[in-house]
Amino acid sequence: MKEGIHPKYDEVEVRCACGNTFKTRSTKPELHLEICSACHPFFTGRQKLIDTEGRVERFTKKFGAQTAEQRKTAATAVKAAKAKTAKSAKKAPAASAKKTTASA
Repeated sequence: MKEGIHPKYDEVEVRCACGNTFKTRSTKPELHLEICSACHPFFTGRQKLIDTEGRVERFTKKFGAQTAEQRKTAATAVKAAKAKTAKSAKKAPAASAKKTTASA
């Protein structure tokens, strides 16, 4: 390596907005993060809603908040309706086929 052309590479403490701190190496003297692996939903499995200007409340007011039970109930009702229409569609062609054979 050539002397004098490479930046200084020191150990620094990284601080996240959630309060988590850890050490790494960097050319910058200090690092501040908005989100880290300790608070990111992909790594934690928890969803953290950050409400900006009441957007979450406006969305729930407009579309309504659904619980897991309400979603399951709605999905069951949709499946039952599809099954009922499929069953009636199967019966209708069979009934019309009998009429045509009887009239011939």
